Amino acid sequence: MLSCIGLAVLLTGCLSDKEDAGVAPAGAAQQMPTPEVGVVIATPQTIALVTQLPGRVEASRVAEVRARVQGIVTERVFKEGSQVKAGQLLYKIDSEPYQALLQSAKASLASAEANLGQAKTLADRYRPLVAVNAVSQQEFDNADAAFKAAQANVAVARAAVRTAEINLGYASVTAPIAGRIGQALVTEGALVGDGTPTPLALIQQIDTVYVNFTQSSADALALQRLMQQGQLLKIEGENAAKVQIVLEDGSDYGVAGKLLFSEISVDPSTGQVTLRAEIPNPDRLLLPGMYVRVNIEQAQVNNAIAIPQQAVTRTQQGDTVTVVDAEGNRQVKPVKVRAASNNTWLVESGLEAGEQVMVDGFQRLQMMPPNVKVKPVPWKSLISAPDAEQPAANTTVEPIQGAAAPAAKQ
Repeated sequence: MLSCIGLAVLLTGCLSDKEDAGVAPAGAAQQMPTPEVGVVIATPQTIALVTQLPGRVEASRVAEVRARVQGIVTERVFKEGSQVKAGQLLYKIDSEPYQALLQSAKASLASAEANLGQAKTLADRYRPLVAVNAVSQQEFDNADAAFKAAQANVAVARAAVRTAEINLGYASVTAPIAGRIGQALVTEGALVGDGTPTPLALIQQIDTVYVNFTQSSADALALQRLMQQGQLLKIEGENAAKVQIVLEDGSDYGVAGKLLFSEISVDPSTGQVTLRAEIPNPDRLLLPGMYVRVNIEQAQVNNAIAIPQQAVTRTQQGDTVTVVDAEGNRQVKPVKVRAASNNTWLVESGLEAGEQVMVDGFQRLQMMPPNVKVKPVPWKSLISAPDAEQPAANTTVEPIQGAAAPAAKQ
């Protein structure tokens, strides 16, 4: 009996120690915290479709300044990198040899004009005399021929004078177009124009520039059709598609341009066609050779839903998203996406307005039961400040180029 009493006391002490240690009784259910997932609200918006392509800036007009006569450069009268006007003096070439040639041509012209006057007087004198047989017909014909030859000599002399004046004018090198001039390619004392025209400088007109870019012939044809159908946003007052430029640092250029379809042939090796956009450049911010991106703005889509790309799972069977209802239940829904840009997808169908689309928290749910309920919280509050807003209504997206290979969510 004493042994039984001792065993009962020992068991009672063990149970008391377990309760003091916080060990729950067998069969008690453990309370798990509800996992939080980031969601965005499917909100219909007006979204502009944008096609973005890489391009290079090119000057609208380019002129190479060359020496057209031979001589020694005596003076450079422009500042490198400055803005010049058409006809502005740039270089002076030694003009004394050409001034001498001009004086010689003028002297030859004076001699030819004197001979012309003498021949004309003789022909005029013989004309009434031949009518009364005072002189022979042969003498009159000789005088008339001499008069006509003298007229031709005067014309040749005048052309020589004009040629000498032109060469003398070439000794003063002027700008053929208005624009920004580059570095001087020769200095004072250099011999230019010896055999071939010598490059002196390069002038580029950049107050309006071109941006050249390439696109597949199929996509270029689609753009032309969109323009014909009126689905491209156009410059106000012009029948040209509107384009925007994104600079190398990712900032918007801010001045809209227009799309030009310049090439009429397709490169057979690449299947690409070269397109051109004309961009106003009043501040000369865009420089020839600069890399930019061209955004071709297409028609706006009304009542479209844009969601972050990580919310869409892309597989061979199709695209799906996960939506969360008010009770925290999850449901996988198939969707059809149309375009992508700026880390967003444009959803054509499959989502209803107001649905909560799960964006973040997929990895946390991998180790939990498949039917576990979740707590939806605004996605932006998980990755940034608590007062972050949903994507703006003017979020732009671009058409998918070609058939993108589907990829499953990591």
